[in-house]
Amino acid sequence: MSSANEKLLWKVAGGVTAAAAAVAAKKAVDLAWRAVSGGKEPPANPEDPETTWGEAVAWALLSGTAIGLARLLAQRGAAKMWKRRTGSLPPGIREVH
Repeated sequence: MSSANEKLLWKVAGGVTAAAAAVAAKKAVDLAWRAVSGGKEPPANPEDPETTWGEAVAWALLSGTAIGLARLLAQRGAAKMWKRRTGSLPPGIREVH
């Protein structure tokens, strides 16, 4: 497989994996929010002035951390699988962004 094809395939695979992880994490965060807040819905838009600062900050910290961590775990797992199947790390994985 050519280097350009490998790069494209990795971008697609990594992107799909990260997106799926983010969706799963969002659902988990919504469930956790409801459990901790006594069934209260998570903020639809934390930027809305009617959302309290406490709720907005808590939501940003919780959702940002959970989604970021889920994406990291998913992409690392995808990179391990790529290496297992191809014998080398995905293209660009060692590059600093």
